Order: sequence, then structure tokens, then C-alpha cells
Amino acid sequence: MGGRRWVSMSENKRRKWPFVLVGAVVAVGAGIAVFRWDWLIPYVEPRVSAALGRPVHISHLHVSLGWSTEIEAEGITIANPDGWQGGGDFATVERLVLDVDVGTYVRSRQLVLTTIDVQKPRVEARQLADGRANWNFSFGGGGSGGTSEPGVKIGTLRIEDGQAHVVDDKLRGDFTIAVATRQKGDGPGQIVADAKGTYAKQPITAQFVGGALLSLRDGDKPYPVDLKVVNGPTRVTLVGTVQDPLAFKGVDLKLDLAGPDMSLLLPLTGIAIPKTPAYEVAGKLDYADGTVKFTGFKGRVGSSDLEGTIEVDTKGEKRPVVTADLQSKRVDLKDLGGFIGAEPGDADKGTKKAVRSDGRVIPNEAINLPKLNAADVHLKYRAGRIEGRKQPLDNMRVVMDIVNGAVELHPLSFGIGAGTISGDIGLNEVAGSQVHAKAAITFNRVDFGKLLNATGVAQGAGTIGGRAVIDGTGRSLAEILGRGNGELKLFMGRGGNLSAILVDLSGLEFGNALLSALGIPTRELLQCAAIDFVLQSGVATLHTGVLDTDASRVAMGGEVNLRNEGLGLVLKTDSKHFSIGTLPTPIDVKGTLGKPSIMPEIGPLAIRGGAAIVLGIVGTPLAALLPTIQFGTGEDNACQGLLASAAAPPRMPGTGPRVPAGRRPRR
Repeated sequence: MGGRRWVSMSENKRRKWPFVLVGAVVAVGAGIAVFRWDWLIPYVEPRVSAALGRPVHISHLHVSLGWSTEIEAEGITIANPDGWQGGGDFATVERLVLDVDVGTYVRSRQLVLTTIDVQKPRVEARQLADGRANWNFSFGGGGSGGTSEPGVKIGTLRIEDGQAHVVDDKLRGDFTIAVATRQKGDGPGQIVADAKGTYAKQPITAQFVGGALLSLRDGDKPYPVDLKVVNGPTRVTLVGTVQDPLAFKGVDLKLDLAGPDMSLLLPLTGIAIPKTPAYEVAGKLDYADGTVKFTGFKGRVGSSDLEGTIEVDTKGEKRPVVTADLQSKRVDLKDLGGFIGAEPGDADKGTKKAVRSDGRVIPNEAINLPKLNAADVHLKYRAGRIEGRKQPLDNMRVVMDIVNGAVELHPLSFGIGAGTISGDIGLNEVAGSQVHAKAAITFNRVDFGKLLNATGVAQGAGTIGGRAVIDGTGRSLAEILGRGNGELKLFMGRGGNLSAILVDLSGLEFGNALLSALGIPTRELLQCAAIDFVLQSGVATLHTGVLDTDASRVAMGGEVNLRNEGLGLVLKTDSKHFSIGTLPTPIDVKGTLGKPSIMPEIGPLAIRGGAAIVLGIVGTPLAALLPTIQFGTGEDNACQGLLASAAAPPRMPGTGPRVPAGRRPRR
């Protein structure tokens, strides 16, 4: 009985297991039948939101499991950052499909997205005037920075009917970009983006064509790039390939820039450039370690050639750092007008003294430096040959640094014949939109003949030396000089044309009237000229002034008030020979720089004034300038003889020849 009962129970179990299996299958099938992937949305949304740093919502979710798993999400919404003015959403996507290679992930923990299919994405991108932008994501939620797991690999990207509306309050831009992918025959797919709208208050159109294959697995196929931008009159073309598009590495791109004025590039490049004439340059664009390089570029600016290298380091703590090494074989001076405050193409402006409607000569236009805060700049520039109508310059060299808006030129050097005019100049914006200017300029063996030839008025020869120093603060050049301190010392030896000196170098409007009053011929051989102005609080006092010719010696004194451009100078001529018609009376130069008045002094005061000038100027103060004259001209000229005689003690009648100061007669 017991044995039969055991067999019967065993047989009963064998008969039941098919029913259990069928029940389990039915239960799983029923579970699958009623399961909705949407139930996982409450678990997915927080993780995606944490990864992007802002709320993300998904309307529907579906997954097709397999070694190649398809994840489909519909009605995706990505919100703007918390606290964003006006709230709203940053982007929406009607449908997103991801094909995930599960097998690769199981084997190597490598996430491979073989296909990304995006349908009707819409983006509302905006940057506010304070620089905040809603496209800056705070990525987070996952993993340490030191993970050794491989990154994401992307295969084919497909975009259907994408659109982005971009508003940039900071750069005054408002444009729309249409984005889609296209397939041309059996060739590789492409991404096409077309933009239209306004940027920097100028109409903008742009077209980008790039490869649709963003796979990082195939390093043998560089990513093609073809970008064309027209912003107002400015044209930009960028064509080439990028080996690693996501990291922007292995760049091989050619950049072409063309337009009527380089200053219009500021919104596109972030670099402030003075006004220029029409330009066209082309070179190679590269990027590595946060530095953009524009190398080997060549082109023209106006009628001048330009070549060199520009690097922009984007890793600067406060602003980009621009390093440029540029040169020109030939420069037309009028093309540099924007760098000296003139309009490009005006060859004369900057060398002529324009008199404004108020009668003032010194420019009173505000000096504006705010744009220089956009980047720190380190520039080297060399011009091998300078050309241009009515200019004496042969070549130029500039070393300029702009750091935190402060400008340093060290030096700014111009070659004139065998000599140079070079200076160290500093400009720094201070409180109240004022500019603190410091300049130390040296005139070293400057060819006076080239200066005269540039005037087109006279011919001459000689060498000029000296120095100028200025330290002042103001909103314009007029204010800087009107409040500044400094000095001006200029010297010239034998040669030259005296009429050109008085008319062209002084910049005043009395010319022949002054020459006639002084009793000087219009063409007189110059032996020595020296002036020594000292500037204190805007008043330039002429401590020493002398013009020594074969026939006459002119002594000068007085002051020029740069605050109101008032003149208070006295000139006295002593003839070295008997001359009929020479007026021994000192000449008063009054009025202003724009409207001078020249009148002879009358009466006993004229005699005393003339004597004071001759004794006070052609004496010890002039002799003190000898070391500077030697340094500035580099030659033994007639000035040294004049200064030696001026420094000698007076000779008493019958005592023999004068002995120059510092020398003793032989015994």
C-alpha cells in the first residue's frame, strides 16, 4: 500500500508541472501585456534633470529590448535654469529615438549610441545683457572625475525639421537657425544649418554644411566643415576638416575674412580693432588646449600688405588673451589713419593741425578706451617700408600690450632717414572716464631734410635731436596737455631753411610777417636751433630758445598756456652784421595758437625786455643743454660752438680771447 502511494504522488507531480509552467508563462505574458514603460518616467526624469542641472519632462517612453535596444521618448521638455527671467522652456523635442548597442556595453562598459534620431526639436536660446545665457548647462549627477570608463560614442545623427531661435541682448542679435540632416545618394550624410536675422545691428545670413557621422570610433574619417557667414558687409568663410569634432581637435581649416572695415569684426571675434579701409586676409585656423590660432595668414588692408600670426587664449581668468605677431612689407600711411584717430584713407589727417569752429587747435574729442577691456592684447608689428603722399616716415615698429584696459606702447618707433623718433607711451583709463597718459619720446638723429620735403614747401638738410615728456590726465588730448607736466627739448645743427622752420614747425599763421619783423631773409643758412620748454600744470615755459644763423641770432622766451592755448612769447634778433631795415625791437607773439598776434614792443620796456632775453637765454641755461644735444644728434655741430661761447665768462676789454667754461689756458 505504501509503495503504491509513493508512486502515485510522484506521478501526480509529473502531471502538474506543465500546468505550472503554462501558468507562469501566462502570468509573465499578462504582466508584459499590461506593463507600460511610461511607469518608469518618474524614475527617469529626476536622473536626467540632475544630469542637465535643470528640470526635464517626458510625456511618453517606450523601449524595445534586444542586443540593439531602441529607446523612444516623446514630448520632451527641457526647462530654463531656475530663476531665469520669464521662466519658460529652453527646448522641446517632439520625438527622440536612441539605438543602444547593449552587447558592447556588457562587454566593455562602453556606451555606444549607434543612431540618434531627433524629430522637430525647438530651441529658444538667449543671452542677457549681463552675459548670463540659458544654454550654459551645469552638468552633474554622476561619477567622479577620475573614472576610467570609456565615454559615449555616437554613430549616425539624424535631425528632422529642427529650429533654434537665438536672441543675444549683449551683442544685439536676433536670428533663427533651421537645422536638418540630409542624405545625398550613397554618400555620407550631412548636417545643414541656415541662419537668418540680425547680429550686432547688422543683417546676418549663414550656412553651415557638416558631416552627419559624429562617430568617434572612426578616426580615419575627419569631420568636414563648410561655413559661410555674411554679417552686414563682412564676409567670413571657414572650410576644412576636424579630426575630433566633439573635442575640436585635429583642426585643418582655412579661414577667409573680407569686408570694408576691420572694426566691424568686434562682435564676431570679441577683439577691438581700430577702423581700417577695405581688407581681405586668409590663413589657417587651428585650436589646441583652449587656444585658437590664426597662422600663416596673408592679405591686404587697403593698399597695404599684411601677414603674420594671431593666437587667442580662451582660458584667461577674466578675458581672452590675444597674442599677435604681424608685419607688412609695404604700408601706405593713409591705411593707418584709424590707429591715430583719423578716418582711414585720409593721408593728411593726423599731420595737419585742424582749427575747430571755436578757434582751438589741440583736439578736444574724448579719448575712449572701454572696448579695450574685451581682451588682453600683446602685439608686435613691423612695417618694412612706409609710403604715402607728403610723409617723411621710412619704417615703423610697434610693441604694444593692453592688460585690463591699460595700453602700453614700448616702443612706438618711426625711422626717418638714418634717425628715429621712438617713444614709450602709456594710456590708462581712470575714474570718471578720464585717461591718464604718460609718454617719453626721443628724437635721435632725425633727418630734417626729409621733414622739409614732406611739407612740399622748402628744401633743407640737418639733423634733429631731443626729447619730449608728458604726464597728464583728462578726457581728451586738450585736457591732458592743459593739466599735464613735462618738457620738450629739440636741437638742430647746421643746414636747413629758416623760413620752413618758422612756418612749418611752429604751425602758426604769421610766416613772412614774422620774418620781416625780425629782419631775417627768407632763406638763411642755419647754424644752430635749440628750444627748451618745461610744462607745469598746463603752462609751457620757454626756458631756452635760440636760432643761430650766419647773419643773425634770435633769442626767444615766454610761455604758452595750453589750458586756453594762449601765447605769451617774446623774440629778439641780434644781427651779426650791419643790416639796413633790421628792427632791434623785441617782437611780442600773443593771441592763441589758432589766431596769433605779432607786434613789436615799443618804448623803454622794449629795450629792457630785449636785453633780458639775450642775457637770460643765450647764457648758462643754454649751455646746460649740451649733453642732450650731443645725445640727440650724435655729431659735433655748430650748436656746440654756440653753447661753448655762451657758457664762457664775459671777456673784459684788452684781456685777450675768451676761455670756454671748463678749460684753462696753457701756461
